[in-house]
Amino acid sequence: MGTGVVEGDLAAIEAYKSSGGDIARQLTADEVRLLNRPSAFDVGYTLVHLAIRFQRQDMLAILLTEVSQQAAKCIPAMVCPELTEQIRREIAASLHQRKGDFACYFLTDLVTFTLPADIEDLPPTVQEKLFDEVLDRDVQKELEEESPIINWSLELATRLDSRLYALWNRTAGDCLLDSVLQATWGIYDKDSVLRKALHDSLHDCSHWFYTRWKEWESWYSQSFGLHFSLREEQWQEDWAFILSLASQPGASLEQTHIFVLAHILRRPIIVYGVKYYKSFRGETLGYTRFQGVYLPLLWEQSFCWKSPIALGYTRGHFSALVAMENDGYGNRGAGANLNTDDDVTITFLPLVDSERKLLHIHFLSAQELGNEEQQEKLLREWLDCCVTEGGVLVAMQKSSRRRNHPLVTQMVEKWLDGYRQIRPCTSLSDGEDDEDEEDE
Repeated sequence: MGTGVVEGDLAAIEAYKSSGGDIARQLTADEVRLLNRPSAFDVGYTLVHLAIRFQRQDMLAILLTEVSQQAAKCIPAMVCPELTEQIRREIAASLHQRKGDFACYFLTDLVTFTLPADIEDLPPTVQEKLFDEVLDRDVQKELEEESPIINWSLELATRLDSRLYALWNRTAGDCLLDSVLQATWGIYDKDSVLRKALHDSLHDCSHWFYTRWKEWESWYSQSFGLHFSLREEQWQEDWAFILSLASQPGASLEQTHIFVLAHILRRPIIVYGVKYYKSFRGETLGYTRFQGVYLPLLWEQSFCWKSPIALGYTRGHFSALVAMENDGYGNRGAGANLNTDDDVTITFLPLVDSERKLLHIHFLSAQELGNEEQQEKLLREWLDCCVTEGGVLVAMQKSSRRRNHPLVTQMVEKWLDGYRQIRPCTSLSDGEDDEDEEDE
């Protein structure tokens, strides 16, 4: 099984788990000798340890999730394949490569996906069905209840209408790319358009990203008392592995790839994630490093948008975190004069955790690291920030129905129409669900 993790054999891992194999079983000294790969296997390692070590996020999602029957899912992208294909073509057309030394790909369009406010006009039973089918309830529970990672501020979640919803996402190794496109355009990266842009940007700007990554990893290892120092050829080997992951559809991705994606989007990415890998029994198995803010630091600020997207990270899995449209903030007050149209939805995304500690900013250079005050200054430069009446430092995510992409609006409307046609007096039995789906 350990070899299955190292070699990325998902089928072997799924077969082992479904047959009742114990994911917490540790490698013995005899097994380590038999496997004869000291660089990969060590006494006491479990499958989870190996998956963490080899950055197999797709396997972590399988290993750490309890087998459960999920409700049938119905996200907007599933409802109208023709529109979804048009959106994919639109994304591909809006990707360009910057001329010059830093030849990174970038998107020309700023699009932010929000759930439509019309959901609240549906009957309660229909709303419940919709949320069951579009949200990942397990992720929502893990980020809200098991640890206060999102929606921990009543002021933000209730008074300022900035509650975040975790959209259901595929559990493949493409979940990071899928969640980024869901948070922007509402679709999956089915044709690997974003993955190709990620790989090409990493490859064509390798020196720029490599320098940042190496400096950051060196600082991280010293700060957390790991005290390892690699020879240059080892750094190069690790970097080649990061590049190879970006090129393989289905291969899971890591922090460096999020940093590059922030440059492709030309906007910050905020990841609200669990701090520890835990088994479904609640045992702590390792430390995650995803939570925090990823800024497009290698661009000029004037080339970037200050409106971020939000992602959730749980048990080796990424989900898009999106808000619901609201009616503007003229009468609500957020400690700032926003001067926005009623048509603009503003979501206030906390830049601190539930203990009011500033979120980690990833991939800072030695000059940028500084103290917390300097890091807050950096956040204020790259994001539209304000402090709420309750004293929470937040970034403002702005989206507008008028300025959002018409194809995305059409897709959402068609998806919502399916729920508008459901008769609320029914019991929403399986048979009636099937009829409704046929009507669509």
